[in-house]
Amino acid sequence: MANTYTQIYIQIVFSVKHRQNLINSYWKDDLYKYICGIVNGKKQKVYAIGGTSDHIHILVSIKPDISISDLVRDIKANSSKWINENQLLKSKFLWQEGFGAFSYAQSQLNNVIGYINNQEIHHKKKTFKEEYIELMQKFQIEYDDQYLFDWKE
Repeated sequence: MANTYTQIYIQIVFSVKHRQNLINSYWKDDLYKYICGIVNGKKQKVYAIGGTSDHIHILVSIKPDISISDLVRDIKANSSKWINENQLLKSKFLWQEGFGAFSYAQSQLNNVIGYINNQEIHHKKKTFKEEYIELMQKFQIEYDDQYLFDWKE
């Protein structure tokens, strides 16, 4: 789109189906690189990617010619296909349906990047469920617990 100038930063958060601890530390960096390749292939930019064995956070800047839903759909579909084709698990890998998307100003990027890069440390004190609900409340997003995620305790 000619003469269109934007600066849109979004933190995307999604989890492994049933929040299973399936993202292995041996191949998670390769997964993150693969996801960065998907995002870059869509002409968007990754600023940070991190998570734990059951979920991922991705900070991206997006252009107005792509929807967040389309980008997340492509990330999930292609990354799960990559995990399954490379037989990184004994069972089939699936991402949970749905995602969270939270917008930030440029002045907040360093804090968000630090937060994403320190997910392993952060989750020694707080569960993903606690973290996710906290994000929903911080951004004043109305939600229904029964549809939030399939929390397998």
